[in-house]
Amino acid sequence: MTKVQARTVLWYLVFMGFAVNYMIRINLNITIVEMVTTKRAATAVLKITRAANENNGTTTNQLITHYTAEQYSKFSFEKHLLNLVNIPYEDGFHWDEYQQGLVLGAFFWAHWITQIPGGILAKKFGTKVVFGLANVVGCWLCFLIPIAAYLDYRILIWLRLAQGLITGLAWPAMHVLTAKWIPPNERSKFVTAYLGSSVGIALFYPLFGYVMHWASWEWVYHICGVLGTFWWLAWMFLVFDSPTQHPRISEQELHYIEKSLVASQQTTGSSSLTPWKSIFMSRPVWMNVIAQWGGIWGLFTLMTQAPTYFRVIHNWNITATGILSGLPHLMRMLFALVFSMFADYLLKTERMSRTNLRKLATAVCCIVKGLMVLALAYFGHNATAAVVLLTLATMFHGAVSSGPLASIVDIAPNYAGIVLGISGTIGVLPGFISPYVVGVLTLGNQTFESWKNVFLICSAMLIGSGMLYVCFTDSTLQSWNGHSTSSDDKESQKLTDHRDEDLKNIEINLSETVEQLSRG
Repeated sequence: MTKVQARTVLWYLVFMGFAVNYMIRINLNITIVEMVTTKRAATAVLKITRAANENNGTTTNQLITHYTAEQYSKFSFEKHLLNLVNIPYEDGFHWDEYQQGLVLGAFFWAHWITQIPGGILAKKFGTKVVFGLANVVGCWLCFLIPIAAYLDYRILIWLRLAQGLITGLAWPAMHVLTAKWIPPNERSKFVTAYLGSSVGIALFYPLFGYVMHWASWEWVYHICGVLGTFWWLAWMFLVFDSPTQHPRISEQELHYIEKSLVASQQTTGSSSLTPWKSIFMSRPVWMNVIAQWGGIWGLFTLMTQAPTYFRVIHNWNITATGILSGLPHLMRMLFALVFSMFADYLLKTERMSRTNLRKLATAVCCIVKGLMVLALAYFGHNATAAVVLLTLATMFHGAVSSGPLASIVDIAPNYAGIVLGISGTIGVLPGFISPYVVGVLTLGNQTFESWKNVFLICSAMLIGSGMLYVCFTDSTLQSWNGHSTSSDDKESQKLTDHRDEDLKNIEINLSETVEQLSRG
């Protein structure tokens, strides 16, 4: 029986970890559609009007009472608890578009603060602890979201801010693990595990839609808390920070990993200083930052706003909205897998240089995606065209796993977590800027024209960042990746001196042996 490789197990656990990470991010995106009553006002009025015509003996006020009771009759543990302790709360959330933008964007307000610390902490304490706790604590906070929402939307904003702050540690921490475990020519494929986020969205959007249809929106957050806890238990038991720490890895796999990484990962002392100046002055670092900025602006705009867009502009119910909001992200993951295998093939067969491959991947995930969003801006009034274009746009973003995400490990495997932290610190800003912009553009103006402007801005971000990356990036190993402190240099010099002395002794012994043989 063939033994499952440790890298394979790691891929699946990382994949599920990012699915959990994005489950925390996106759960509010779809529940807010059901929570907020203002967006359903027109539909409710139509229902009441039709019913009033059919029920001459029933007053309009009675009908309003009937539909309101029907809407909120589903059992809510949180409401029951608040009633039990006699705490007043808001039954029905009358938030306008501006307030909704604040609630949706709050997750990202502090998310950027912990990006660089995430890489530093993972380098010091290990990805296992940092990534695991960042995800599971974020999931445990989900249990509190319904009560926070009922009490005051400002409390909900603070809670989402805390979730974003904590989960911000996760992404840069993972690059530290990738640099220690994955050979250079396998990175494109392995980094597809990061796109477990896409499958998480594709799975959880429709799942949450069905949950809200049959139960209530509060149960979405209960499910998030439970699933996150189960994943964390598996993560703590099955994942280790380096191949040498893994108790079940085969000798063959361990030797293969160490041999593959020896050229790109130089050993530095535990007290080595991070070459901050070199990192911040590095053109490849900033090209990756720019590509991530554009890609994340596009991803978060489509991911965060898709449920509202389909529900408001195309008048789809919550179940259909969940399915059609999740479908593009499933396609994103499938495309990422196919493209990554193609990318690794090109690298292994040396048919394309690493830099040109990363440029190709980024052209697909930014420029081609931007063109799809541009088409969505002009043809999205047609429901079928909107679904197709949104799906294609999100699908093409799957190439990011072979583009800037993998390039960060290429240029500096020793400092990949810190570099990704810098990229994430800046790249995450669209996460709260974009919802704010959408809120301003659509405030009291939920029309196709206002959404057209949203998509035009998104397209410009994608195409502009992609063009800059293709023109100016470099994905070769950077000289500062082998940075060491003066103490490390002294230690290295000692080793070199010992090696030279040993070689000299060997040379002397060989000379004596040859001389003895010649005499004999």
